[in-house]
Amino acid sequence: MLTCSQRDIPTLNIDLHFAHCSRNLEKCTICGEMVPKRHADEHYLNIHAPVACSQCSETIERDALDLHKDESCPQRMVTCEYCEFPLPAVDLFQHQELCGNRTEMCVQCSKYVRRCERIQHDIQLHSSTESIAESSRIPTDAMVPERRDIPRRQAHGSSKRRILFTIAVTGIAVLLGSIFLQRRADHSQHQ
Repeated sequence: MLTCSQRDIPTLNIDLHFAHCSRNLEKCTICGEMVPKRHADEHYLNIHAPVACSQCSETIERDALDLHKDESCPQRMVTCEYCEFPLPAVDLFQHQELCGNRTEMCVQCSKYVRRCERIQHDIQLHSSTESIAESSRIPTDAMVPERRDIPRRQAHGSSKRRILFTIAVTGIAVLLGSIFLQRRADHSQHQ
């Protein structure tokens, strides 16, 4: 038995197999895969041809395009670790420099803490794991004393509320639509 292109070939058939492969297949110069000669151009165009990224216009091999868009494209959308605002990756560092240096009031000790130091603050001053988990959440109105002079951060909490509201409205719309369509189907069957 001999191995040819990840297949075992009986020794008696190797000459016939070699002649068949030489006539019908060629090795891709880029990936080394054996490709039918009649599909070599198609293989190149579908796998290796350079294409422009639709987000940043950088030229990339087609088979690496998805990885580029997910992990290295400077225009891919990422989320700020402090405010969860979505923005292009190219702008993330500058945004987080500003956003991480903004202060918020710690609900437990009423001190203002820079966002980038919040976890360390919680560990050092409020060391129980329960209080760390609780303090890392955005305070609700019930937890924050009513003070007009303290600017409250609402972007993160309100964005979660907005998402939940959108999900609820969508669910209600789907429910109403299905009821309407069911009644319409029942009405058309009775006629």
